[in-house]
Amino acid sequence: MTAVAPQGAVESAVFDVHRAIGAGPLLGVFNAAGVLSSADVHVAQRLGRLCGETDERALLAVALTVRAVRSGSVCVRLDDLDTLATPEAEDVTPLADLPWPDPATWQSVVCASPVVAVGATSPDRPARWVDGRLYLDRYWCDEQVVRSHVVDRLGAGAAHVDTMRLSAACHRVFDQPQDGRQRLAAAAAVLSRLTVLTGGPGTGKTTTVARVLAVLHESLGSGLRVALAAPTGKAAARLQEAVREVVAEMGDADRRRVGLPEATTVHRLLGWRAGSSTRFRHDGDHHLPHDVVVVDETSMVSLPLMARLLEAMRPQARLVLVGDPDQLASVEAGAVLGDLVARTVTSDALPSALASVLPDDVPTDPAPRSALRAGVVRLEVVHRHGAVIGALAAAIRAGDADETLRLLRAGEPRVTFVETAGDVAGETELSGVRQRAEEAGVALVAAASAGDVPGALAALESHRVLVAHRRGPAGVTHWALLVEEWVDRAWAVQQAQGENGPDNESQHGGYGGEVWYPGRPLLVTRNDRDTGLFNGDTGVVVAAPTAGVVAAFGDPARPLLVRPHRLPSVETVHAMTVHRAQGSQFAEVSLVLPAPTSPVLTRELLYTAVTRAREAVCVVGTADAVRAAVQRPVRRASGLRDS
Repeated sequence: MTAVAPQGAVESAVFDVHRAIGAGPLLGVFNAAGVLSSADVHVAQRLGRLCGETDERALLAVALTVRAVRSGSVCVRLDDLDTLATPEAEDVTPLADLPWPDPATWQSVVCASPVVAVGATSPDRPARWVDGRLYLDRYWCDEQVVRSHVVDRLGAGAAHVDTMRLSAACHRVFDQPQDGRQRLAAAAAVLSRLTVLTGGPGTGKTTTVARVLAVLHESLGSGLRVALAAPTGKAAARLQEAVREVVAEMGDADRRRVGLPEATTVHRLLGWRAGSSTRFRHDGDHHLPHDVVVVDETSMVSLPLMARLLEAMRPQARLVLVGDPDQLASVEAGAVLGDLVARTVTSDALPSALASVLPDDVPTDPAPRSALRAGVVRLEVVHRHGAVIGALAAAIRAGDADETLRLLRAGEPRVTFVETAGDVAGETELSGVRQRAEEAGVALVAAASAGDVPGALAALESHRVLVAHRRGPAGVTHWALLVEEWVDRAWAVQQAQGENGPDNESQHGGYGGEVWYPGRPLLVTRNDRDTGLFNGDTGVVVAAPTAGVVAAFGDPARPLLVRPHRLPSVETVHAMTVHRAQGSQFAEVSLVLPAPTSPVLTRELLYTAVTRAREAVCVVGTADAVRAAVQRPVRRASGLRDS
């Protein structure tokens, strides 16, 4: 029987800065320094006891691998001390003060450990050493599943279709000269069993998906079984709504072919298996019945979940992955979308097949053609963002700190930079953020108190404060209370001035005085099938037409109304983390940056936050914090991008 690391301990461990009880001298030093949590130490020691390993150098390597998975990586390289020493707290002991084993000796100890299998063909053990990387074995197995399925799908060759019919369909559905990339995406989805559609926010990925479905139905015939999925319920609902809106604008023939697509979560698509959180009803022995599976927001899909999806698909079925690889990746292990986009494929089979269908659209430039070999089509024309926000996002994505700071300081009204004197902004420095928050908050309370559901939901999306941390002076807990205090005072002033009249005052009952007060912004934290609400959904408490209050969610034109006693777990959302905001859009965003030494301050976090704004973004922090973010891309170790 093979000993395996408890998955819950690896994926769900909460970082604990306290010393791990019973830790040996070496593990204790790294635990006290903040490099390892107590959970990392305990999992490594448990595996050591199960396998008979007592050398703390081997257990240190295993503990670092556990920590890597918990932090989003799939593996570790023992010679990459800069990454290994990255703390989870800002007061970590400097790298030079930690007793790192000699790299060569350390590798020898690890490879000789009874906890570790060496090479791809060795019998299973809890950890595995392959190509200079140390994995927990279950994640190495998942990486192998994804790699093999990707290679098989890309190597299957172009599907046999009527190229003239496909070309006509692509040009009919995407009829503008600038739609070349969209036509390529549609043709690739027909010809290849794996297509990756990428692009930044506002480039029309979802619109493209809806029209790609029309091309698929026309090219592959009637009866095509299509599944739309996303990693979260909120993302699935948004995908379904967006696709249906585009389909409604199509001609009669395309509307009949595509129908009314329904989207679900990837987990629900695979089918929960009773008593298991990692296995599903559809798997390698019981495939999904669909001919095409489209997954939106793929950047949020973890490596294990992607492995389960690929196992569950029929070999001849087509998979279309949609997302932005430059956004924050899954909170669990892996950065699958980014790895697939970065893979190098030498075969020119797909570009050649596409050239026979769309000779004028296949790129000749090396970079996009190389991406096309891996089934990757990137949309680049931004339709939703203003030019200034788009330029800022491009500078961040390119890692150009100087250009990022230049754009922030340029004085454009849509992009502002509150350059603080220290890591914590003062009251005067926050005056602009406070004004935006008060205006949005008062509008929210006024509409909610008046029972104006559409107005309240529109106000809810007018402005949002985003932060990087959950705790601390730049954390969501502090900022949620601060914004609530600002809005509370502003609402009281407006009431005192009589601008909202006595009816609103009596309905509202005092901002914050009741649990379910009109204008309370809500964030759902648990999926609930009965109400149709999902983790990540946002809403607002609104005065009911007759008596009491209701919680309103969703589209202002078609709101979902739920009585408070029926709500799942919710929290007040005057501010939210950038991770929570991923996939959402707001008219204006105020981003509060932490200190430049914060380990969560990364290029992907800054890019994701900036691109949440439709109209204007305000960044609050030091120039050093901006520079640190732009120059610090997320480094999620894996072997998937290797061919």
